[in-house]
Amino acid sequence: MKKVVQGLLPLFCLSGVGDALAEDKPKIKLETVDVIGVTPLQGSGVSADKIPAPVQTVSSDQLQDAQSLSLSDYMNRYMGSVHINEAQNNPLQPDVYYRGFVASPLLGLPQGLSVYVNGVRFNEPFGDSVNWDLLPPGAIDTMTLAPGSNPLFGLNTLGGAISVQTKTGFSAPGHQLEAYGGSWDRHSEELTSGWNNGTWGYFIDLRHFDEEGWRDFSPTSAQQVFGTLSWRGDRGSLDLTLGANDNDMKGNGAVPEQLHNQHRKAIFTHPDQTITRMFFSELSGSYDMADNIQLSGNAYFRQNRIKTFNGDDSDFEACDFDNSLLCDEEDEIAEDIFGNQVLAGDNVEGGTNNTSQTHMRSTGGTIQSLFSHDIFGRENSFIFGAAYDYADVHFESDTELAQLTANRGTIGSGIQIEEARVRLNTITENYSFYFSDTFSVTDTFALTFGGRYNHTSITLDNQYVNGEDKLSGHHNYDRFNPSVGYTWNMLDNVTMYGSYSESSRVPTPMELSCADENDPCRLPNAFVADPPLAQVVAKSWETGFRGDLNDLMGDGRLNWNVGFFHTTNHNDIIFNRGGDSISEGFFSNVGQTLRYGVESGFNADIPHLFSEIDDWHFSTNYTYLNARFLDGFTIQNPLDLGSDVGVNVERGDRIPGLPEHIYKASLGVDLWKRWSLAIDTQYSGEQYFRGDEANITDPLGGYWIFNARTEFKVNEHLAFFGKIENIFDRDYKTFGVYGEADEVLGDDFDNPRFVSPGAPRAGWIGVRITL
Repeated sequence: MKKVVQGLLPLFCLSGVGDALAEDKPKIKLETVDVIGVTPLQGSGVSADKIPAPVQTVSSDQLQDAQSLSLSDYMNRYMGSVHINEAQNNPLQPDVYYRGFVASPLLGLPQGLSVYVNGVRFNEPFGDSVNWDLLPPGAIDTMTLAPGSNPLFGLNTLGGAISVQTKTGFSAPGHQLEAYGGSWDRHSEELTSGWNNGTWGYFIDLRHFDEEGWRDFSPTSAQQVFGTLSWRGDRGSLDLTLGANDNDMKGNGAVPEQLHNQHRKAIFTHPDQTITRMFFSELSGSYDMADNIQLSGNAYFRQNRIKTFNGDDSDFEACDFDNSLLCDEEDEIAEDIFGNQVLAGDNVEGGTNNTSQTHMRSTGGTIQSLFSHDIFGRENSFIFGAAYDYADVHFESDTELAQLTANRGTIGSGIQIEEARVRLNTITENYSFYFSDTFSVTDTFALTFGGRYNHTSITLDNQYVNGEDKLSGHHNYDRFNPSVGYTWNMLDNVTMYGSYSESSRVPTPMELSCADENDPCRLPNAFVADPPLAQVVAKSWETGFRGDLNDLMGDGRLNWNVGFFHTTNHNDIIFNRGGDSISEGFFSNVGQTLRYGVESGFNADIPHLFSEIDDWHFSTNYTYLNARFLDGFTIQNPLDLGSDVGVNVERGDRIPGLPEHIYKASLGVDLWKRWSLAIDTQYSGEQYFRGDEANITDPLGGYWIFNARTEFKVNEHLAFFGKIENIFDRDYKTFGVYGEADEVLGDDFDNPRFVSPGAPRAGWIGVRITL
C-alpha cells in the first residue's frame, strides 16, 4: 500500500489541491441548519436566527466529504476558533481547544469544554477528561459547537459545549462500506447499515482502525461498534443506543528538542500506552403531549475502563550515604509495597514503569419539557429540564522500578514502590435543574434568558492507607448560573446578537486528590491529599454580527460572521509544578484568568462560476485569541528545574499552549458533480511552553500546514478518494513542555525544551461502496 500511495503522490498534489475544499462543499457553513438545539437533549430546537451566539454545526456529509480521521480532526481543520495540539502524538488522543478552553484525554489539564453524545455527558467522571477515540466518525449524524459559558449544557461549559447526535435508521437509511490505506501502514475499514419501515428502524456502525504510527514505537489499534434500534409513532419516538470499543493506543509524547533535531521520528522513553474499553447504553425518547407541548428524556448506563502503562526515566538512584541501597531524590531509602528496603542495582535504576487502572461507571438521566405557546401574540419557546448523574470510580496506580534499554524502553524489576501506590474509590453525584425561554419581542427582536442550578457532591475513600490518611474526604458544591441574550434582525440579511452567561466546573476527584502544596504528587497517577479547592466560575459576554448575501448569489450562497468574545475565569485551577521533579506538583486555585478575542468567518458556494460543469466552494475564518493570567503566583523555574527558587507569574502573562492567531481557509471545486478537488490550509501562531506560565523563555514558533484531497464518484454506488496531508512536508511542532533530558541522554542534552512534532507528509487512498 505504501508503494501505491507514493506512486500517486504527484497526482494528488495536483488533483487533490482542490479536493480538500470541495469536500467542504457543505463545509463550515456555520448556519446551514434552520433549527439548533439549545440543550444537550433532542427536542430543544430553536430557530437558528434567534440563537444569540455564533453556533457552528457539522453534518455527517461534511465529515465524509472531508475524509476526516475523526470529529476532532475535522474541527481542527475547518471550525472557527478551534485548534489542537498533539501532546500525546497519537491521532486518536488530541487536545482540542476552543477559544482557549480544552477537552483532552490527559488527566491534569483544566477541562473547560463539555461534551455530550445523544444528551449523555461524555466527560469522564474522574478528571472531566474527554476520550476522543470512543466514538466512530461514521456513527455521527450532526455535531453542534455552542460557544461561551452556556449554563444549559451543565458543568465544564466554561468556553463552550460540543453536542453530538448519532445516526438512526431514520436519519441514515442505506448501507455503506468504506476502506482506505496508505502511509505508516494506516488502514481503516468502516461498515454502516441503516434501515426503517416507517415504524421500526436500526443503524449500526462497525469500524476497525490500525496503524504503525509515523514515530518510533507508536502503533495504534481501535475497534469500535455503535448502533441504535428505533421506533417512531404518530406522536412519539424511542431510541435504544448501544456502543462499545476496544482501543490500544501508543502515543509517546513530547521529545527533547535536541533529539528531535537529530532524528524526526525519535521518541524519548517508551512505551506510553493507553487502553480504553467502553460500554455505552442509552434509552431516549420524546412524546408530543399536544401540538405545542413536547416531553423528552433519556436514561443511560456508561462504563469505561482505562489502563495506562508509561515507561519513563527514574528519580531513584544509589543512596549517597550507602550505595548498596536505593534512594529517592530526597535521599530517603526507597521501600517496596511490603515495607522492605530496596537494594541498588542495574535492574532498579534508570527507569520506572508507571501503571494505572481507572474503572468508571456512570448512570443517570434527563427529563425535559418544551412549551411552544405564543404570549401576547408573539412566538415564545420555554424549556424546563432536570438531570441526574451518578458516577462510581475505582482508581489504582503503581510505580515499578525498572532499567532503561538502549532504545530507552524499560525492563521491569517486579519491585513496586510503596510511596507511589494508590487505591482510591470516588463517588460523584450531581443533580441540576435548568430552564430557557426565547421570546420574540417583535418580528425582528428576540430575547433569550435562562439558567441552571447545579449541586455536586464528591466523596473520596482511600483504600490504601499507610500512616495518616490525608486522601479521604467529602466535598459539596452548589451554584446557579444565569444567561441572557438577544438577536436583532437589523436588515433582512444582517443580524446583530449579544449575550451574557455564567457557568462553572467543580474540582474533579483527581484534582482534589492532589491539592497539597506541601505534599506534591506525581502526574498522572500518584495522589496523596485532598485539601479543598474552590469551584471555577466563568463569566462570558459576546457580541457580533452575521448575515448573508444570498440574494446576490442566484443559486449560490454566501454567509459571513464577525464577533467579539470575552470570558473571565474566577478561581481558575491549574497544575502548579513543584517538588523534586518536573512531573511533581499540585493543583491550586490561581485567581482570575482571561480569554478574549475576535473571530470572523466567511463561506461561499458558487455554482457554475466559469462554466456549466464547475461548482466552487470557499470558506475561511480567523481568530485573534488573547489569553492571560490576571493574578500573580509562583511556579517552578523552567530553566532550573532542580532549584527551590521559583519565578513569579505576573498579571498579564500569557497562558501557555494557546496561540494568539488562528487562521483557516479552504478552496474546492466540483466538476460534473462527480469529481471534487480541494485544498485547505491552517495557521497556528506561536505559543508558550507548558510550564512557562511566567513567559520567561522563547515561545514555540507558529506554523502553516497545507492539505489536499480528491474524490471521484463513478456512480451513486461507487466512489474513489484520496488525500495528502502536510503537502510541503513542514517540520512543525504543536506543543511544548519542559523536562530533564540530560538525566537519560547525557550532559550534551542540556536543553530542557521538549516538543511534540506534527506528522510529516503522508497520503492515503480509499474506496466507498454505497447501497
